[in-house]
Amino acid sequence: MTKSSGTILDGDNRPEGSGAGTGPSNANDCGKLLLLQAEFDGELDAAQAAALAEHRAGCPVCTRNEALLAATQRALRGATYHRASPELLRAVAGRIGASRPPPHRRTRMPWQGLAGFGAGAALAAAILLTLLPVGGPGLVATLVDDHVRALQPGHLLDVVSTNQHTVKPWFDGRLDFAPPVKDLAAAGFPLIGGRLDYVSGRNAAVLVYSRGKHLVELFVWPAAGAATEPARATRDGYNVLHWTADGMSLTAVSDVDPAGMAEFVRDWRQTP
Repeated sequence: MTKSSGTILDGDNRPEGSGAGTGPSNANDCGKLLLLQAEFDGELDAAQAAALAEHRAGCPVCTRNEALLAATQRALRGATYHRASPELLRAVAGRIGASRPPPHRRTRMPWQGLAGFGAGAALAAAILLTLLPVGGPGLVATLVDDHVRALQPGHLLDVVSTNQHTVKPWFDGRLDFAPPVKDLAAAGFPLIGGRLDYVSGRNAAVLVYSRGKHLVELFVWPAAGAATEPARATRDGYNVLHWTADGMSLTAVSDVDPAGMAEFVRDWRQTP
């Protein structure tokens, strides 16, 4: 797949037909199609992904199938989704609850206040409930898994640009809301682009910033209610910070250390 002359990046940057494949007689399947689909679903480990990437570099069949999968993924992201009704959610929750132990109390939620965030654990738990109205801390796992999956080749960016005035209008017409996009280069977090995502039943914008060799992803979607102060969770070595402001839910995910993540959030909130 080739990169267009604009700022959009779709999948890999290899030219289609860049090598000869050696697969079965079926022109649409070289024997790696299931692995290619598993890679798109984020189901391959690092070794499998590396081996597939080496194969794909010389296989025009995989290059073509990758382009089809990427086009399908973009089409699904642009589809219209409908939120489940309260009755359906209660029915599903009832069936799950019948086979699982009772959930932890709110005071045992994994969020912790930032340094200086003196409202204590009870308020941190309340913020978590604002972030996760259904599913509890499962959304933390979803966002971390999404972040890790995005780090694989071809998943990170739909629009590549360091200019906020290029990234922000790119979302126009692709989302039913206008995500805020800020230039944090002066603070040490340069913007590198963004992508569309679908998280727990809602369309989301993902803004991607860098910090040295690390990446910080900011998930953004509309949120009702008053603004909240930042609260923090960790999972598998990744730091997750959530807050709401100006009618938006904002969640930053990265392997940047807690102090660096606090700095990112502070700079974001202070930048107009």
